[in-house]
Amino acid sequence: MSTGKLTIDLDALVANWQALDARTACATAAVVKADAYGLGMARVARALAKAGARQFFVAVAEEGAALRQALGPDADIFVFSGHMPGDADMIGDMHLTPMINSLDQLIRHVEALPGHGFGIQLDSGMNRLGMEPDEWAAVREVALGQNPALIMSHLACADEAAHPMNAAQLATFREMTADTGVPLSLAATGGCLMDADFHFDLTRPGIGLYGGQPFEDARPVVTLDIPVIQTRRVAPGETVGYGNTYTATRETRIATIAAGYADGIHRIMGPKTVLYAEDVPCPVAGRISMDLIGVDITDLGHDPASLRLLGAEQGVDDLADNAGTIGYEILTSLGARYDRRYIGG
Repeated sequence: MSTGKLTIDLDALVANWQALDARTACATAAVVKADAYGLGMARVARALAKAGARQFFVAVAEEGAALRQALGPDADIFVFSGHMPGDADMIGDMHLTPMINSLDQLIRHVEALPGHGFGIQLDSGMNRLGMEPDEWAAVREVALGQNPALIMSHLACADEAAHPMNAAQLATFREMTADTGVPLSLAATGGCLMDADFHFDLTRPGIGLYGGQPFEDARPVVTLDIPVIQTRRVAPGETVGYGNTYTATRETRIATIAAGYADGIHRIMGPKTVLYAEDVPCPVAGRISMDLIGVDITDLGHDPASLRLLGAEQGVDDLADNAGTIGYEILTSLGARYDRRYIGG
């Protein structure tokens, strides 16, 4: 087999959810949008549901419909994007709960699906989604009269616990939700790791479930092993790959592996990235191309069958640092060509 093997440890993922749940005294949902951050929404959500998760969040109604088919009737499925034009059938038939973001969405929802449940998303300062304070003040009594299932907002800087934006948003959220009598949610992964003031009635971790920062105690969930197609000797002074960016300074052994930027291994990460075999770091040699990467395996002392890019030795945030990005982008970029295998769960 010439494709990489992407192993997803569902037991580790469940353990991360349980660890975050144990940090709070409220209910803990799971964010499984973007195909569970690229790891397979159906398998991930079923493992979490088996472990006790009852509330799930997705980005769009189409994801919610697919999740309903995977989980059956018992889970609560919230849709961050709210009620968009054309969503009424999916929301109604699949019993989804849209998080209403505007007066227009509120009107659309109550006219298309009278009596169907919904939640409210408020903008406490991020300026991304949700009703701003003036809009919320204008529709608050009407919206509360429809018995919303949840009111939520989202923290812009929760990955930096001491950032002053967190306290400012908390104060705004408290002011906007005072005396509503509705369950409240403010915390994603970063908020779960802050004090209880941020937890309210429901937390909704995402990246922490999948082994990413800022949850430093997370167990690694993803392992990626990439097969070696060919090995060769490269003499001092010879070059490897496009643009002659790597020049051998010694007698070098190069392995060419079967993955590249088409598989989510970003070209920019090449100069700082290593792969592993038997705990030995093997640096990328030259540019990462679409389907192939050269790796210096000289110090390994033999020709391996595969090399490991993700695992206990380095996680998604290590690769993200090498690429100047975040772990979310590494996870959601993992390509469709990998042979995906699930363990546990």
